[in-house]
Amino acid sequence: MRRPAPPTGERPPPGLSSGLRSVLRSLEARILLLMAAGAGAVWAFLAIGGEMQEGETLGLDRRLILMLRRPGDPAAPIGPAALQTALRDMTALGGVMFMTLLTLLAVLELLVHRKRREAVVLAVTVAVSALASNGLKALYGRPRPELVPHGTVVNSPSFPSGHSMISTSVYLTLAVIVARAETRTAGKLMAFGLAIFLMFAVGFSRVYLAVHWPSDVLAGWCAGSAAAMAAWAVLTFRGRTAGAPKVRGGR
Repeated sequence: MRRPAPPTGERPPPGLSSGLRSVLRSLEARILLLMAAGAGAVWAFLAIGGEMQEGETLGLDRRLILMLRRPGDPAAPIGPAALQTALRDMTALGGVMFMTLLTLLAVLELLVHRKRREAVVLAVTVAVSALASNGLKALYGRPRPELVPHGTVVNSPSFPSGHSMISTSVYLTLAVIVARAETRTAGKLMAFGLAIFLMFAVGFSRVYLAVHWPSDVLAGWCAGSAAAMAAWAVLTFRGRTAGAPKVRGGR
């Protein structure tokens, strides 16, 4: 017996299986892209680490550091004293104290707005990045550059750059969280643009101050990006599955 047609002006409910398939297809595509990007970042980090251990990066590292020094006076960085002061301030934006305070404030703000999932993902991403940074430094054990005097105090191995790695994971993860809440494309682009500017500025300051080899910074960017990609994938998965249509029992 055929079911009666729905009244005029009303549409029959969409098929649940079709809706679920659409959600899963979109979700799978995003997760696969993020996993591929994260795997690429991890591969790049390992490739840089391997080249560094073999001494293949040392020549370019030395040239890049010396490019930021005055000809005939390698002890002095190029640019006016104001630039040196500005980059010392910039490098603090990737320091342990600032990253810790920023993370705590962001987590509290997210909790106030009932964004518990985002708060947990941010906190876990930062904690894992910090632990991984310390572990990788101990594993590789690369000495700091000794070509010229350091522009700030350092007391840990050089590879990878902890400032670059942790700031990249923090700023990019925050950009992801902001972009997910922002409805305007301009707002999303601004969030990612600011995050990318800050991660590059912090990394450049580490080379300018001669406390890291350029390959340390590049590796830190790769590792931090991989952490942010993982956070993005988790938020995407949880967000889309939470909004997926529920299958009703019976007919």
